[in-house]
Amino acid sequence: MAKEENKDEKKIIIDEDWKQQAQKEKEKLAEQEKAEQKKPQQAGRGPLPKGDFAALISTLVTQALFALGLLQVEGQQEKEPDLALARYSIDMLETIQEKTKGNLTDEEKTVLENTLGQVRMAYVKLAG
Repeated sequence: MAKEENKDEKKIIIDEDWKQQAQKEKEKLAEQEKAEQKKPQQAGRGPLPKGDFAALISTLVTQALFALGLLQVEGQQEKEPDLALARYSIDMLETIQEKTKGNLTDEEKTVLENTLGQVRMAYVKLAG
């Protein structure tokens, strides 16, 4: 009876080439993992946005808002507004507005006008 049971058992045959290939793939993955761990980590930062006109305007507006003290980095002490630096960022936005007249889409023009207007108003409120 024992012989009959052995006949019905399925055998898995693994050749040596397959084993070697699997081992090579495992080693390759381990090397890739080590390389990823060695790369400097960007703590808390996700992927960067697309570099377009809106992103450029957003960068300058963010700089102005930081200078005005309206945006702060978590865990840092509150700083006095730097009106000169805020004015510089506003001047840069105004330069972009002047140099791009007639070359912007309606959406880009609206983004620039609205954000520039908001930053100017914040500056006026703080500058007194």
